Amino acid sequence: MYNIHILLAEDEERLRKLVAKYLNMEGYIVHEADDGSKAIAVFDEQPIDLAILDVMMPERDGFEVCNEIRKTSDIPVIFLTARSDEEDRIKGFTKGADDYVTKPFSTRELMARVKAILKRTGKSAASEAIEFGNVFVDTDARRVLVGGIEENLSPKEYDFLLFLYDNHDRALSREQILDRVWGYDYFGDDRVVDTVVKRLRKKLDTDGERIQTVRGVGYRFDIANGRSGESANE
Repeated sequence: MYNIHILLAEDEERLRKLVAKYLNMEGYIVHEADDGSKAIAVFDEQPIDLAILDVMMPERDGFEVCNEIRKTSDIPVIFLTARSDEEDRIKGFTKGADDYVTKPFSTRELMARVKAILKRTGKSAASEAIEFGNVFVDTDARRVLVGGIEENLSPKEYDFLLFLYDNHDRALSREQILDRVWGYDYFGDDRVVDTVVKRLRKKLDTDGERIQTVRGVGYRFDIANGRSGESANE
């Protein structure tokens, strides 16, 4: 995928930094702004491919920023808002929005919407198959074959596997995994990560050894050699 530049305008710093982190992890170049005026300035100075705009921002709100963008560009625009009533949603779409995400939302859902819009508008490269060991992943169809036989992964197992693969050879904490796969608003037991790891290891057969335990931290996906490093069964 060629470099895709995303304008992220959100005045809530914690949420902005969290979304920016996951956009970066997906390979996008993120330009942040904490108010509407700065968002317009960023758009004027940078080659933006997609804009994510909070509706309620200081200086100028998301609708005003979208108006300015639409004067010169038809890039995709996603609104973030705490409002969920129909009138606000209609207003967003009449202003030229391509999507409307209501807070609270999961980062996984937002990333999926970003990818879908970019693919639909031709701004991202076509999805590629993923292969390691005896495993083949068709990312368009969300199908996983192990040794040529299709393995039935749950949605969370599939998302977890791709997250591990995309961040291979990095030690990932359970908190990072929960934020990315279950969403930043998940408040359940972090032992759910260990449960999914056990199921994935079994379903991936010998390649399950690639999911390695990092003691005191979480997990790491060894893309080169599933038998190196700490024991997968620890």
